Formats: sequence, structure tokens, C-alpha cells
Amino acid sequence: MKPTNSPRFAQRRKQESESAAAQNLAEAPIQLHSSRRRQLNVRPNRRLWLENFLAYSAGECHLSQNTVAAYRRDLERFYVWLGDQDLFTLKISDFSSYVGWLHDQDLAPASMARHIVSLRIFYKYLQLEGLVHDSQVELLGSQKLWERVPKFLTPKQVELLLAAPNPDVDRNWLRDRAILETLYATGCRVSEIASMRLADVHLEEHFCKCTGKGSKQRIVPLGEKAVNALIMYLEEEYPILAERAQRHGEEPVFLFMSCHGRFLDRHRIWELIKRYAVRAGIRTDISPHTMRHSFATHLLMNGADLRQVQEMLGHANIMTTQIYTHVDTKRLKAIHKKFHPRS
Repeated sequence: MKPTNSPRFAQRRKQESESAAAQNLAEAPIQLHSSRRRQLNVRPNRRLWLENFLAYSAGECHLSQNTVAAYRRDLERFYVWLGDQDLFTLKISDFSSYVGWLHDQDLAPASMARHIVSLRIFYKYLQLEGLVHDSQVELLGSQKLWERVPKFLTPKQVELLLAAPNPDVDRNWLRDRAILETLYATGCRVSEIASMRLADVHLEEHFCKCTGKGSKQRIVPLGEKAVNALIMYLEEEYPILAERAQRHGEEPVFLFMSCHGRFLDRHRIWELIKRYAVRAGIRTDISPHTMRHSFATHLLMNGADLRQVQEMLGHANIMTTQIYTHVDTKRLKAIHKKFHPRS
């Protein structure tokens, strides 16, 4: 037997040790420093980054379903414009071209402003992920929202619209009339009406609780006509819809339900309003938000305080509410005539 301290034996032991170390290194998971790992990451396709951003907005930021859906719509349009351009290397000149492209789509100033906000938030997310280091989208100017005067109905047009549901042709005319009355009485957003629960309505006290953006809640009064419309609906149609909901294994918690007893989404409410607007012979570009604009405008026309209207609309900033002060020209002319020395 050869001695273990021979040169040949020592050389063989060294070779075996190096071979074992190489094998262990090959089998061990590679762990890199976070900054190094970020540099070595292979960028997924840009469509995946959009989906990641939307998942981040919903899961990490806890944004509402409607907000995430709005981000998706805006950014899908941005991707149409983007074409084959590199998402991560756009300059301010490119973003300016995108704004010009939005102009060509005949979007309202408010819609364009929202598109730009969505783009800024998306690029902030890309910065957090280390994919964009200098986001020049922040240099973009936004459309001034006050340039768009809100469209509203006259009191006479509102009366025609509220009287449009007909028991002879409309299956759920009491529900539809209650929806229209509640929209006009409260100035609620259509999403707030759709998600309003039966427990949120207090008819004896003439008020309802609205849950708005950011899950903020507010109390809004209900007028006598809205209360009467809701009572008729709850006494005659609601029990039938609630029974259908239970038949499908659902608990009837929402104030307004579909004819099958299911959740009545905001798109369905929008369709109802369009149909009744056509029947009433008033404007065809009406939407649920037109009722909200009409609510605020009519309150200010009749002397309501701007702060009170802000509270009922659920606006965080009174500057948002001030847009309605531009529409009441008749009142402004009367004030000018009364107080100006040379009127």
C-alpha cells in the first residue's frame, strides 16, 4: 500500500476536491445581489408589464375595480398609439405626439387629462421596477378641466325624463323610475347607485348613505318625490326581484337589482337612461353623469352654497365643484345687473 503523503496521492486528492466543489457549485441555486439581479433580469414583453401594473394597482394599491378598468382602457389606447416603439425609451417629443394623437381622436378635455394621468402613474410603476430611470412623461402638460362646461338638463327636461318609464311597456318601470329619481335627488355617481345597499337607504329620515371614490362615505338627503318612488318600488317590485335572487342562491343586499335578481351594473343603468332619454325626446348624448351635473347646477341656480354642494357631491376639492358656477349665466346676469354701478 502506497503512503498517503506521496506526491501522486496529494495531487489526486486535490483533483477530487476541486471536482466536488465544481459539482456543488453547479447544483447550488445562484443568489445574486438585488442590484445585480435587477441588471441581469430579462425584460418580459411590454404587454406583460401592463398586466403587472394593473395587478399591482388592484392588489398592492387597493384601487377600486372601476379605477383599474379605467387605467386599462386608457393604457390600451396608449399601446395602440405605441405600435412598434420601445416602451422604455420614449422622450418628451414622443409623449407630445401621443397627446396630439389623442386630440385627433376627438376626446373631451377631461378624458384627455385622465389618459395623461394614467400614463404618468404607469411610468411611475415602471420606475419602481427599475425599467425606466428618467420618465419624461412628467413634463407633459394636462388639459385644463375648466375648459369643458358640463352638460346638464333643464328642469323641464328632467321632468320629461323622470316621467318616461311606462307601466304598459317597461317590465320594471317602478325600479327604473326609482333609479332616475334617486340619481337626480342625490347627484350620486352611477357606480354609487349601482353599489348602494338596501341598508344604506333611510326613507323615514329622508336620507341615504353613498360610498364614493376611495370608499369614502357621505350622507345625502332624499327629496319627497324620490322617497315616494322608492317606497312604491320597494313595496311592489323589490320583493319579486329579491325572491329571484334567493332562487339563484344570492342574498338580496343591493337596493337595485336586475330583472333576474342579480347585481345591476352601471352599464345597464347607462343603457336605461339612454332609452328613456330617447323616449322623452330630449338629448341623445345624455348619460348618468348628466343627472349629476343637473343636480349640482340646479342647486346652485336656486341659491345653494358651493360648500354644501361640494359635500353632497363628495368632491375632495372645491375647485372641482366650481366648474358648475360657469353654467348659470342667468343668475350671473341678475347679480351683475343688481350690483354693478353701470349695468
